[in-house]
Amino acid sequence: MQAVILAAGEGKRVRPLTRNRPKAMIPVANRPIIEYAIEALVKNGIRDIVVVVGYRKEQVIRYLNQLDVPIDVVVQDKQLGTGHALLSAQSRLSDNFLVIPGDNYIDPLSISRIKETANSMLIKEHPNPSNFGVVTLHNGHVTSIVEKPESAPSLTVSTGIYSLTPDVFSYIEGNDLTDAISTMIRDDIKIKGLPADDWQDAIFAWDLLKMNRGLLHTTLSPAREGMMSRHAIIQGHVRIGKGSTIGPNTVITGPVVIGNDCTIGPNCCIMPETSIGSRVTVEPFTVIGDAVIMDDTTIGSHSRLISSVVGERCSLAPHTSSWKSQGILDIEGSATRSEFGVIFGDTISGGPFSVYKNSIIGNNVTIEGNTTLSSRYIPDNSTVI
Repeated sequence: MQAVILAAGEGKRVRPLTRNRPKAMIPVANRPIIEYAIEALVKNGIRDIVVVVGYRKEQVIRYLNQLDVPIDVVVQDKQLGTGHALLSAQSRLSDNFLVIPGDNYIDPLSISRIKETANSMLIKEHPNPSNFGVVTLHNGHVTSIVEKPESAPSLTVSTGIYSLTPDVFSYIEGNDLTDAISTMIRDDIKIKGLPADDWQDAIFAWDLLKMNRGLLHTTLSPAREGMMSRHAIIQGHVRIGKGSTIGPNTVITGPVVIGNDCTIGPNCCIMPETSIGSRVTVEPFTVIGDAVIMDDTTIGSHSRLISSVVGERCSLAPHTSSWKSQGILDIEGSATRSEFGVIFGDTISGGPFSVYKNSIIGNNVTIEGNTTLSSRYIPDNSTVI
């Protein structure tokens, strides 16, 4: 069987993290999101995989070239939607195939459930269905899909994962694959709705924290390859990469993953559900929990980062604090309820004694010290005085 992974989109609602990388390449539990989709296919014996790339395609292609699995890459020159992306791969498909978003997590068991059922889709109940295509069912078959309705008729949503036959291409007229599926349903073609076991999508940047928590609990394999002080305390499922050092009196409670060549501590506390990338420095007396810290970042001493995402190459001065807080943010012109600490883009310079609550800080931002930001969205390339 063949599979198509759609990884051409940017993910505008996840900015600023997608300014410098496609959403499919955001690291969650220290692995690009697209890697989980590929892994789920391979575990089901599906190795004939086509990946459609577009936005910042060089990053995706470079990553795919490093894999042991041969990947057929197709370029979508303009990001015109999922239907257009699938049409870009039509010439590579000769039989029934799966369609999987490259920026979602799906577990191997769900893939095994759908792969043998042609003209089917994976569905899942979601507490916020209006962010997705909302599905109605009758006798196990999909009767309608309504994209992002203001008033959702049900809690059941489409995961965007399909098992299709080549006949679908004759129904793709616009740019959205959902429209083609809806037309098939109107033509009395049965589309079976199959429940997904574990499917996750990060609609907004703070949703990455929930995805990170789930993947650390379900996919993390413990390993300790770095150097750990005999006075450090490490408990639970913890993975520490090569070349990393854990200082004395540092406490790490899993699930936690720490990449290669990191320096943690001494006297730090890394709390559960935290992912720390490679070449990260965490200076003494710092607490981090429920967080995603990307590569090449430095977090100053006496800091506290909770429920936060920190991009690459950030430099946060001592006494940086983030507090999980509720608020409303303007995301792509829409007022959106949110609850988290802080989302930092890439290359942030954060001053000392700064406090962040429910705030998003764009890329290449400089923040002077003694600053408190609450429910704020700071644009790229800004200076906060």
